Amino acid sequence: MSETTAPVTAAASSVEGPCVIAESPTARGRRARIALRVLQVVLALFYVVASALPKLIALPAAVESFDRMGWGSAAMYTIGALELAGGIALLIPVLQSVAAVALSGLMVGAFVVQLTYFDGENAATPLILMIPLALIAWARRRHTAELLGLLRLLRRRAA
Repeated sequence: MSETTAPVTAAASSVEGPCVIAESPTARGRRARIALRVLQVVLALFYVVASALPKLIALPAAVESFDRMGWGSAAMYTIGALELAGGIALLIPVLQSVAAVALSGLMVGAFVVQLTYFDGENAATPLILMIPLALIAWARRRHTAELLGLLRLLRRRAA
């Protein structure tokens, strides 16, 4: 290597400016995994505490919303249970991707309901939630392959 192509090190930096040390790909990947995990925990808490819980304990606002749609308490409890299951599944490695896809489907339904029954009052909320759910589904897609392998194994053992 000649003098002109030698890499600049921290010791070789001069008064001209600070030395920029490149970040290793493993450190970047680790931070991305941590950020994704934090996002999953935040979404899981949202679905369990802020979305499912009011339905499952029949808070007056939730009851009123479902009565306004004419769906009744059975639909309210069913949707609350689905949100609870999805929120918990976001934290289980083998189910993360499938849970994100399922919750995205639920959010498509919530978007349609917001448009049709509530004049689009909060229609943006389900769409906004679908963005991080899509990111989780894509980033954790290898877990879906693991789940399919596990299901094939169970099917073979049952036969």
